[in-house]
Amino acid sequence: MTRPLPPLNALRAFEAAARHLSFTKAAEELNVTPGAVSHQVKALEEILNVPLFHRLTRSLRLTVAGQAALPTLIQGFDKLSQGVEQIRAHCESGVLTISVSPSFGAMWLMPRLERFRSLHPDIEIRIDGTDRLVDLTRDSADVAIRFGPGGYSGVRVDHLLTPVNTPVCSPALLEGENPLREPDDLRHHTLLHIDWSDAETSWRMWLLAAGLHDIEPTRGPHFNLENMAVQAARDGQGVALVADVLVADDIAAGRLVHPFDPGISTPFNFRYYLLSTKDGAEQPKIAAFRNWVLAEARTAGPGDKS
Repeated sequence: MTRPLPPLNALRAFEAAARHLSFTKAAEELNVTPGAVSHQVKALEEILNVPLFHRLTRSLRLTVAGQAALPTLIQGFDKLSQGVEQIRAHCESGVLTISVSPSFGAMWLMPRLERFRSLHPDIEIRIDGTDRLVDLTRDSADVAIRFGPGGYSGVRVDHLLTPVNTPVCSPALLEGENPLREPDDLRHHTLLHIDWSDAETSWRMWLLAAGLHDIEPTRGPHFNLENMAVQAARDGQGVALVADVLVADDIAAGRLVHPFDPGISTPFNFRYYLLSTKDGAEQPKIAAFRNWVLAEARTAGPGDKS
């Protein structure tokens, strides 16, 4: 059974007076009179049946009990202040902070985000481009979009997209001395690599799936971000193996093409997920973004939505 706590005002008065060793300075901090602080501390001592201060002629000195209690109370009030600030930041602020990987943010989210802003002009957007893990209950992010195997705990998880990696290149590579028409033609072109952690997404696995065993699978430049590899492909520097959902807009606009049947492509094991706090549905800005981005994903074109 939990013991009842003394009044919060009394604890706050003691904590402030103990830090300053002064009822007057504590009163200035709390915006009350010194007499009110002294009264609250006296009431707390009576409730606890233990003296907390030695009251000297012109100063205060903590008793052993007061010294023992002060560090924990300071920490407790700091935590309360942090909690209140988080409530204000998440619930009162009109700013929606979205944590998203730089490549997915630039290539998929940003081209669509103006539609969300036109629907919700009252919600200010802040994009935090990062792949690091975030704690939505502690960090500044309201929602996060992450690529992974799932299994996220302590948050609400919505499946967003399941990408399929497929070769793409500039239309210019379909012409010229060695036109790219079928998988075997890759031997005449530069392979652009993205350093994924999932082995199934590598050129080595794709070439094996296509039945090509005599093409060196590691030649060509490597990139740690998809958008850099895709830009190199747009510039005609080679053929990139990239998630279809990330290049759907480039394909539609003709900046990139599938040089041959992408049906040979190897599926990812990972998916894109939208993560939000479990009570996020109670916050209008989070609920609005969740509903919008899931609807966008359902109409995103390539990629298995199941």
